[in-house]
Amino acid sequence: MNPELDKQLCEDFPKIFARRNGSPKETALAFGFECGDGWYDIISTLCAVIQNQIKYTPDIPEVVALQVKEKYGTLRFYIYGGNDYTDGMIAMAESMSGKICELCGNKGKIINDGWLKTRCNTCHRVEEIGEE
Repeated sequence: MNPELDKQLCEDFPKIFARRNGSPKETALAFGFECGDGWYDIISTLCAVIQNQIKYTPDIPEVVALQVKEKYGTLRFYIYGGNDYTDGMIAMAESMSGKICELCGNKGKIINDGWLKTRCNTCHRVEEIGEE
């Protein structure tokens, strides 16, 4: 993810991304958001919903992200804290990512060209011919 979007997520959700600049021995989030810019809105919306739930349900343990990445073509959002509700929101966001292009955020689908990835037709064509 580009540095500006990375910074914006950390500023908007400082409690969730408290470990963003932590040691790689303690958190994989030290490596940043390991996914494309196209999933920024999914991540931001997920964090807003989680933060809102915690605000109005004080007995939920604070959610802290440990890693945010792409794996097998979809988003993975690893945390500690939360509850069944936050786990459900994460599962929903991860599922939605399989229908949204990881690169541009347009409607996409999981493709397999040796690697599983979620792409729109345009981004997939650009990757196939090696142009930008």
